[in-house]
Amino acid sequence: MEAARAERRLVAILAVDIVGYSRLIEADEARTLAAMKAWRSEIFDPFVEDYHGRIVKLMGDGAIVEFGSVVDAVACAVASQSKIAARQADVASQHRLLLRMGINLGDVVVDGDDLLGDGVNVAARLEQMCEPGGLFISGTAFDHLQGTLELPLEFIGEQHVKNIKRPVRVYRVRFEGNARHRRFQVRSFRSWIIPAALALLLLISVPAVWLAQRRESADAASVPRMALPLPQKPSIAVLPFENLSSDAGQSYFADGMTDDVITELSKLSGIFVIARNSTFAYKGKPTKVQQVAKELGVHYILEGSVRREGNHVRVNAQLIDALDGHHLWAQRYDGEMSGVFGLQDRVIGQIVSTLSVKLTSAEKSVAAVPETINPRAYDTLLQGWDHLRRDTEAEMAMAAAFFQKAIVLDPSYSRAYASLAAANWRTSILSWNFSRREAASRNLDRNLAKAMEKPTPLAYAISAQLLAQQGRYDEAFAAIDRAMKLAPNDPDNHVSMARVLNATGHAAEAEQQVRLAMRIDPHPPKATLRMLAVSLFSQGKYNEAADTLERVIEKKSDLQADYATLISSYGYLGRTDGIQALINRYNKLATSFLGDSLTVQESAFDWYGNAFRYHRPYIARLQEGLRKAGVPEGAGTDLALDDYFKFMTLTKGDLSVDRTIKVDVTEAKALLARDVPFIDVRAPLNYDNGHIPKAINLSLVTGLSKESLAKVVGKEDEVAFYSHGKHGPYAAYASAKAIAWGYTRIYYFAGGCLEWEDEGYPLVVEVRK
Repeated sequence: MEAARAERRLVAILAVDIVGYSRLIEADEARTLAAMKAWRSEIFDPFVEDYHGRIVKLMGDGAIVEFGSVVDAVACAVASQSKIAARQADVASQHRLLLRMGINLGDVVVDGDDLLGDGVNVAARLEQMCEPGGLFISGTAFDHLQGTLELPLEFIGEQHVKNIKRPVRVYRVRFEGNARHRRFQVRSFRSWIIPAALALLLLISVPAVWLAQRRESADAASVPRMALPLPQKPSIAVLPFENLSSDAGQSYFADGMTDDVITELSKLSGIFVIARNSTFAYKGKPTKVQQVAKELGVHYILEGSVRREGNHVRVNAQLIDALDGHHLWAQRYDGEMSGVFGLQDRVIGQIVSTLSVKLTSAEKSVAAVPETINPRAYDTLLQGWDHLRRDTEAEMAMAAAFFQKAIVLDPSYSRAYASLAAANWRTSILSWNFSRREAASRNLDRNLAKAMEKPTPLAYAISAQLLAQQGRYDEAFAAIDRAMKLAPNDPDNHVSMARVLNATGHAAEAEQQVRLAMRIDPHPPKATLRMLAVSLFSQGKYNEAADTLERVIEKKSDLQADYATLISSYGYLGRTDGIQALINRYNKLATSFLGDSLTVQESAFDWYGNAFRYHRPYIARLQEGLRKAGVPEGAGTDLALDDYFKFMTLTKGDLSVDRTIKVDVTEAKALLARDVPFIDVRAPLNYDNGHIPKAINLSLVTGLSKESLAKVVGKEDEVAFYSHGKHGPYAAYASAKAIAWGYTRIYYFAGGCLEWEDEGYPLVVEVRK
């Protein structure tokens, strides 16, 4: 006997969901149930009836409604959202009923009073994607809606939804200004029938070749069209997870979940993972997965959303094969904050399984160890990283406060110590305030030591940076190598390796490392481009170096060495246009940091690293280019670097100078009491801002020479040199120069102004006319 054929019909489906229902019930059950009852009886049910709808089913926190007309469905949804928003204008935000709504026009299967099929599923998926208080409409519904309602709509792109093979065009109703309270009118038949007829005639007259071109542009990504070569191993880009929480302030949590999925995947050697910096370039923008894959050069795209309501977390994720546009899987993961790492592991495990990624035994063992069992500590850490990535001194301070709180919540949280060390490291570089730089350096040593008790890739990476800054390059190489083995897809590790290779005279190898970083991170930040430029310049590739540095400066660089290197490149290229403007910008930056203007001598002291241990021929190359560009030499030019560097010793970041007496603050105070001359070798603006009493200012860069020093003190007389503090090497350079000039009774006060001030001794401020 032939089975009965299922009844089908084309209908408009409205899916409705109450945001944070569980949280509302938990907080105040009676109030929430009363508010829901009032919403149903006074707003929703009457509007459904007015617009000829039928409630198909009710859930505890939502509903599915059938309409015979898309116009009625949309009008009902807009009216409902508008009225509930107006009614709750004076209700506290934590008690409001916020609704998500999605509308689709599609074919459904009739099963008694119920409706089944993709027509219903798409509406439900749109509702899940929608922001609280909003309304999303599918492309099929939009096509029947155009011109019939005076309604502001925004196309947000083609979206892949669970269990639907083809992407769905999605439109957002824009509830802006007075739009939420506007009365939307259906236009008359005559108002749109003539324009529609003309549009139909125009479409018929368009050549068939145009349609063919349109189809071609919508094709899936293909390997020949990739902007970058496709890696041999499985390759993936993780797009920023959308924050679907009722609280927009939870975006840090969605970003943090995305970061951690990228970070964990980056630790696996059997997969190629695009860096966060490049995938987050697409955040908040309508994107097609095929276009993303083409621009980043990957086979697979992971996208998803995160909804956090109280302690409950829901992650929706889908893995897409960008080469054919098919979904490999789409899954929803639910759990509590206490099990948030389990949710991440399930997403990562599904990717690894689907792409047949083989894990080494070491990768399996690392993956099995949770980083913390305290969900509050993890949440606090994510908030810190939200600030850390903004990379300003003020944001570093805020990030550090969150990391310190995370450590209080879990004193054994190694990643929190490493993150705090990262904030300390950036502060020690970014801050022009030397007191803050000294404090950050001290905190860095302490927090990094704690992080290295259970080292993460980040801890090894920060350690490598610090070791390189101290000129301990062999140890830096070892630390970077360890970081790269633990996180082979982290571009920062390749850039760190390039930094040490440049400093030790291996610029060609450094360039290769930077190129690897840029393949992982195709939209590289300034730091990566800067290291590429240094690698190119050090090899004599001045055209390429100049082009790259121009890109760095376009990104609003505030690093003086960028301008000095570009000026030197122009000098070798014989370019005169723009040099003076670059010198002016360098000097303006120097003034803002209370520093010296550009000279050939000054450029040698701190060129992207510790000059004392930096590869000398590269520094000489920089200086010669500056001379060709017409930059002034500066003071003390009778001595070459090696003439006085030979008297200096660097031990774990601390400089010592042969044939001098290194003194602390107490000894310096006693010397001053005996009227021993103190030479302040900082820039004049720094000197004016506060100096040791009776000190004489002879700037190392523009003032200290054999002649100027002879006017102050004889070669057999006592003399003391100081600058900012032990992390400012200028006093060591000045002491070594004095030795080279024949002075024999030299005191080197490494602690300088900072140690003097820390002991409570007064500084003198100069007011120049």
